[in-house]
Amino acid sequence: MAEANWYVVHTYSGYENKVKADIEKTIENRHLEDEILEVRIPMQDVVEMKNGAKKQVQKKMFPGYVLINMVMNDDTWYVVRNTRGVTGFVGPGSKPVPLTEAEMRPLGIKEENVVVDFKEGDMVTIIGGVWKDTVGVIQSMNESKQIVTINVELFGRETPVEISFAEVKKM
Repeated sequence: MAEANWYVVHTYSGYENKVKADIEKTIENRHLEDEILEVRIPMQDVVEMKNGAKKQVQKKMFPGYVLINMVMNDDTWYVVRNTRGVTGFVGPGSKPVPLTEAEMRPLGIKEENVVVDFKEGDMVTIIGGVWKDTVGVIQSMNESKQIVTINVELFGRETPVEISFAEVKKM
């Protein structure tokens, strides 16, 4: 399978959140979770002075831009490029260019390899969150999002639930 890289997409100013939401909805509808891994709007904390009072707010680092971690192919390019509010990928002509490691560092995006002591089929206990103390068997694992899917009993039937790696402990 091709490798995922971070790409920069240019949007109409003020449309960043709408573009992010629309792309995430399309990923869900078209089942592209394995090809478009993450959509992100880099934010930074800024102190503003309003009416003589300091107030900490989050501002977009790059207004008019959205970052997307994706496997570049005709499908994913088409989906992103044809999202309402997207004016195009950043790169020469119409060829998207992935960000380099050096360009990623200041954005606080690091590729993390998390080593866990559980795998699909293992019995685990949930140690945090709303499902705390629930026991289940891991049905699937998503390393890029760092989540496991386990079945829990809800209203008398098995229901798949996504839980963060940090909230799961092998039994």
